[in-house]
Amino acid sequence: MQAEPLTAQLQFQLEREFQPDRNFVKGGRSFYFFDLDDNVIFLATSIYLFHKKTGSEVAVTTQEYAAISKDVSERGPWKDYELRLDSEVGSFRRFRDLGFTKETFSESDVKNLNGLAEEHFIVDLAHAMGLPDFHWKGPSWNCFYHATFNARPVSLITARGHHPEVLKAGFREMVNRRHLHREPNYVDIFPVNHPSTRNMLGDPEKKWSVARLKQEAIYKSVETAIERFGNNPHHRFGMSDDSPENLELITESMRELKRRYPLMSFFVIDTHQERFIKREVFAGGSKKNSQVRPESSLQLDLALEPNRELCSIAASSSVET
Repeated sequence: MQAEPLTAQLQFQLEREFQPDRNFVKGGRSFYFFDLDDNVIFLATSIYLFHKKTGSEVAVTTQEYAAISKDVSERGPWKDYELRLDSEVGSFRRFRDLGFTKETFSESDVKNLNGLAEEHFIVDLAHAMGLPDFHWKGPSWNCFYHATFNARPVSLITARGHHPEVLKAGFREMVNRRHLHREPNYVDIFPVNHPSTRNMLGDPEKKWSVARLKQEAIYKSVETAIERFGNNPHHRFGMSDDSPENLELITESMRELKRRYPLMSFFVIDTHQERFIKREVFAGGSKKNSQVRPESSLQLDLALEPNRELCSIAASSSVET
């Protein structure tokens, strides 16, 4: 039997106290929305670039692709390569399911990973959890752990195209391996490239960008949150993402939501290039509170006791930007 990573063992040995929502006594809740890849977790899920003439493929990581994406098909060594969008054999095939459908897998199958062990997300996540924590826990991991431990309402909004139940199965396995204390308290799960999710968001013809899809997912997550937890002026909402394009539209979404719900608070957390910059969004601007990602030597301490001020979705004394 494989030994559990040291940090996972220590994380559960440390006595933690449940921390209620900052505005709990006023009926307010703190809602956490997370992008997954290169934000909460780093997975070795390959993106495949195809040579335009020969069809030969080159595998790159999500971080590598983020660095070269503007060059693909345009300039430099990647000018002769392109993305191909076929779900089965194309560039993002490992971000899709092999054959999972809710109709062919029972609830027991999903809970026990029966038939799911070969799904790409499950395989890549299992591989990551066998590595030291600093290899795969991303810049928002500490906030994600804080949110799940304290049962904060969470939405997962990811560019992946897996069925939501496959993603849930992966996070259940994190609990089994003691990386999480409990499963997330889901508000919703939006893998925006999954066909049914894309249709539900209003893009059946597959014309919208990932950033636009995430924007719609944020609106729907807030609507669901208010339906479930009431229209309370003390609610707080925050979304973390690592993509500059996504962050631009996420900020636009939060600004629009601030106009709709002026007494609620809205935040965007920028984790591009593993930094950590938190901004509170207002109808006409934002305030910023930043922290660089800790060095690996500090990660154990931060994993054991995340910075509540940065992980809490709360306003900070900071400068206008």
